[in-house]
Amino acid sequence: MKQAIKKSETLIEALPYIRKFFEKTVVIKYGGAAVEEKGIEKGILEDIIFMNYAGMRPILVHGGGPYISRMMKKAGIEPEFIQGRRVTDAETVHIIDKALGAINRKIVRALADMGAEAFGMSGRENGLIRVKKMKLKYDLGFVGEVTSVDTTVVKRLIRDNIIPVIYPLGVGRDGNIYNVNADDVASEIAIALKAEKFVLLTNVNGIMKNRSDPKTLYRTIRTSMVEALIRKKVIDGGMIPKARACVNAAIGGVRKAHILNASVPHALLLEIFTDEGIGTEIVK
Repeated sequence: MKQAIKKSETLIEALPYIRKFFEKTVVIKYGGAAVEEKGIEKGILEDIIFMNYAGMRPILVHGGGPYISRMMKKAGIEPEFIQGRRVTDAETVHIIDKALGAINRKIVRALADMGAEAFGMSGRENGLIRVKKMKLKYDLGFVGEVTSVDTTVVKRLIRDNIIPVIYPLGVGRDGNIYNVNADDVASEIAIALKAEKFVLLTNVNGIMKNRSDPKTLYRTIRTSMVEALIRKKVIDGGMIPKARACVNAAIGGVRKAHILNASVPHALLLEIFTDEGIGTEIVK
């Protein structure tokens, strides 16, 4: 009986959030080592389906870097990174497309098996992601940065209660396909859709003053604080592009951006549908 009452209390706590976020768009980015050729952990997909059934409009953008690297090695190409970006020649673009396409199909199939309708696509399809060649001190090859987003197809899907599942490739004005950072793609899609929330799922609890002490977690950070925290090395390494993607989304009009630990069971639901939340939110 006590367990049943506790469950009912949890549902009652979620009710105002379900009402508040009904028909609101949430863009979720999930990538890294957690996304393999098998797809995505069942718990994450369960959260996304719950959101969909509760009347929200979730959109999933995924990567799959480790799987790409393994496929490159099988093809005799040694992965190379400069400033955290994958050096990408014409053959590597094809490998990336093949690897992410395989992951994408498995995610869509898993969502369907769990009772949701989903549609997989890459950013290069239907003009979704337009890019220009990224220019740094070093030539990264076919690596692009987003110049525009056409959300026509995505809007049609979410209007019909279909979950879009997107992987990050884009097309340049030269007609070539470019590799694009998944955090950047997800952030720009969130801006283009005027999303209520932009969520980055990663392998840490959020932004912390001391990464060995969960009590030092920042619950809320203003966009104006992020660069100072980077200078102080509170935000460093792989968290820098994630924090900046959140800032970009918040400044671009997304109401809130979140960084969550995907290894926490039902992290998405705990952040969105409870009073306390579990990660770091970034707001303008």
